Amino acid sequence: MNEIRVPKLNNNDAAYLLVEWTAEDGQAVRAGEPLAVLETSKAAEELAAEEDGTLQRLLEAGAECAPGQLIARLLAAGEEPGLPAGVGSPGREPLSTVARHPAEEQEEIVVTAPARLLMDERGISMAQLRGLGKKVIRRTDLEGLNRTGPPPAERDGHRQLTPSPAGPGTSSVLPLPSAEQDAPGPAAPSLTGPAEPGDPTLIELSRAQRRIAEVVERSHRDIPAAFTVMRVDVTDALLFARQETRRLRALIGIPELLVAATGRLLDRFPLFFATPVDDRSVRRAATAGVGVTVDVGRGMSVPVVRDAGRRPLEEIARDLTRFRQTALNGTFRESDLQGGTIIVTLHADAAVVLAVPVVFPGQICALSLTAPRPEVVETRDGGFAVRKVVNLGLAYDHRYVNGRESAEFLGALRTALETSGDGAPRR
Repeated sequence: MNEIRVPKLNNNDAAYLLVEWTAEDGQAVRAGEPLAVLETSKAAEELAAEEDGTLQRLLEAGAECAPGQLIARLLAAGEEPGLPAGVGSPGREPLSTVARHPAEEQEEIVVTAPARLLMDERGISMAQLRGLGKKVIRRTDLEGLNRTGPPPAERDGHRQLTPSPAGPGTSSVLPLPSAEQDAPGPAAPSLTGPAEPGDPTLIELSRAQRRIAEVVERSHRDIPAAFTVMRVDVTDALLFARQETRRLRALIGIPELLVAATGRLLDRFPLFFATPVDDRSVRRAATAGVGVTVDVGRGMSVPVVRDAGRRPLEEIARDLTRFRQTALNGTFRESDLQGGTIIVTLHADAAVVLAVPVVFPGQICALSLTAPRPEVVETRDGGFAVRKVVNLGLAYDHRYVNGRESAEFLGALRTALETSGDGAPRR
């Protein structure tokens, strides 16, 4: 008998959602065949059989399960499969159910997080989901459906959410103000009081947003962070990026140049990539894993460019392009999100002039990059010229890094960006 236990998919989630079983209870499966789909706060992962056997499920689809929890067995030939799933028997784990929308409970439908986002975008109603005749609804099941129900802002008591350019430490979605918020009405419920079921004023946060909230809260509670910002002239870097885009046939911009430059600083600034161990020591990183924020309006993700200091710019650019495409499809895997040693938060809105990122728990530093904007700067000969500049910020755990080192780190990045190409400043 082979026990099927929930693997540890990431270090952040205490529980995952068992989205669906892809093999039937009592079905004979072979090693390598998929058994189930698990969803973390960021990604969906397939769980495969490690050996041949007959599947005996111990947990229902739609339940939450913890890393290490026994959810199924693979029985060898001649072993009794036992009672059907959901019926109590010795050795079985108690069933638990994930909190669902009341409409989902009524319909006994499980809607995955990517599918729920598409529902909000298109205004797809629960009635349409019912028409699909499925108990587990994935994003691909909804691709062919169009809006027929009321606008998302009115459906299910939710208001429309809009993406935010904020970094990983801040909410990636914010509620829009509405007329009813401004109009006089009944007294608002207490912010510290329990949520009342059916309260039409409640906005239900997605699993991903709840996870972001946990990380932000932990960061602010545990990490005494400081922040330094430096202005960087990227006029020549933009020209270099355009040339390299044509030469390498890969989309290159300031984010790609910054990720590459950051990775190359690992040996010079090992503390900035280290993992805190206790108040007296940190663990050095073997390679630079640079996490980059990606938010296409469906929640923020932080995939990691691995070994960014030793890979060519072309590969880094293709990684970032793949991350953007994956974010659009909502198909990040946990392996895309693991291995980060430092983070770069991107703020593409030209109106954003300064952003203070949150240092992720387990890391020491986080960079922020604003969009290039024109600015009058003094030239080396004492004149003035209009150049493209960005603000490059560094938030850092002040227990391990001080202001002088942060300025040196930012200065090294500034030099790398201002001398892209032949290494010579042009102004």
